[in-house]
Amino acid sequence: GVVDLVVYPEQGPGAYLNEADLPQIKHIFWAHNILAYSPMLEATLPAGGVPVRIVGTYFSKTVSLPYEEFVTGVRKTHRWWKVEGAWPADDSRQALAGRALAARMHVGVGDRVSFGGQTATVAGILTTGDSDEEAMVMPLGLAQLALGRPGAVSRVYVSALAKPEDDFARRDPRSMTAEMLERWSCSPYANSIAYQIANAIPGARAEQVRKIAQNEGVLLSRISGLMWLLALAALAASVMAVSAAMATAIFERRREVGLMKSMGAGRARIAALFLCEAGLLAMAGGAGGFLAGIALAQLMGHRVFGSAVNVPAVLLPVVLVVALGVTLAGSAAAIWRALGLDPAVVLRGDAA
Repeated sequence: GVVDLVVYPEQGPGAYLNEADLPQIKHIFWAHNILAYSPMLEATLPAGGVPVRIVGTYFSKTVSLPYEEFVTGVRKTHRWWKVEGAWPADDSRQALAGRALAARMHVGVGDRVSFGGQTATVAGILTTGDSDEEAMVMPLGLAQLALGRPGAVSRVYVSALAKPEDDFARRDPRSMTAEMLERWSCSPYANSIAYQIANAIPGARAEQVRKIAQNEGVLLSRISGLMWLLALAALAASVMAVSAAMATAIFERRREVGLMKSMGAGRARIAALFLCEAGLLAMAGGAGGFLAGIALAQLMGHRVFGSAVNVPAVLLPVVLVVALGVTLAGSAAAIWRALGLDPAVVLRGDAA
C-alpha cells in the first residue's frame, strides 16, 4: 500500500536540507516505489501588517532524472488538499492562501500579497482541514527568495509503495547482522525505504508519518476517553437536575393536580400533561445546547487545532433525542409521585 514518510534534517530545528540533494530519493534501491516527494520550507514573515506562516513547496514540478522526467509535488503527496481557483505554477509568483488566512486577511483570488520583500498573486484558496489553512503556500523558489535561503528545505514529505509490516520489518537495523540487514533492505518495507532515503541524503533522517503520529494518537485516545467520562457525568448531573426541577414544579402545582383528579382526570392524562411539557422544554433546551456546542467547538478548533470543525447536521436529531431521554428519565420519579397524590388531602392543604 501507499505509505507517507517525512525526511528531517538530522541536526534538528533550525537546520536545513539541501534542495539539490532531493533527487537522490529517486536513486535508492526502491526508487520505483517512490511515487512523489514534496519539499517544504517554512517561516513566519510579516504580510499585510500581520505575521503570516509562509510555506514553500513543489506543486507539480518536473524533475529531470537520468532515466526519466519525474513529476512530483503536493498535488501527489497531499491528495486531500482542495483548491478553489487555480494551482500555482512552480516557476510563478503565485500562491495559495489558506482558507482561514484568506478570511482573516480579507484576500481572495487575484489579490496581491507582499511578504519578505516579495509579492505574490493569490491563485487559489486552499482547504486542508489542518493548520495549513492558516498559511500562504507558494513555490519553493519564491519562499527561498523571501527568506534569503537559496536551496534550503525544512523537511520533505515522501509517498511510497510499501509491503505490509511484519515483525521483521520493525527490527532496528542497527542491531542486525550484515546478512539480516541486506535481506531487510531488499524488502520494500516502509522502514527500509526510510532507512535508504536517510542514507542517500546527507544530514537527513527519515521516519514514517504514522510513527510520528503514534504519540499524538495515544494522547488523543486518552483525551477522547476523558471526554466520554465527562459527557456521562454531565448526563448524570442533568438527570438529577431535571428530577429536582420537576419535583419542585409538581410540589408548587400540587393543588392543580388535585383539582384535575377531583374533576375526573385519569392518571394517564395527568402524566401526559407533565410529559408533554417536559418534552417541549427538552426540545428547546436540546436545540439551544446544540447551537452553543457548535460555537464552542468552532472556538476550540481554531484556538487548539487552527482549523474549523465540521459539525454534521445529522447530530441535531441525535442531540434532541438524548435531551428528550434525559428529561423524561429525570422527570419520571417526580411525575410518578404526583400521580399518587390524594386530591382530598391536597385541596384541604394538608399535603407536604
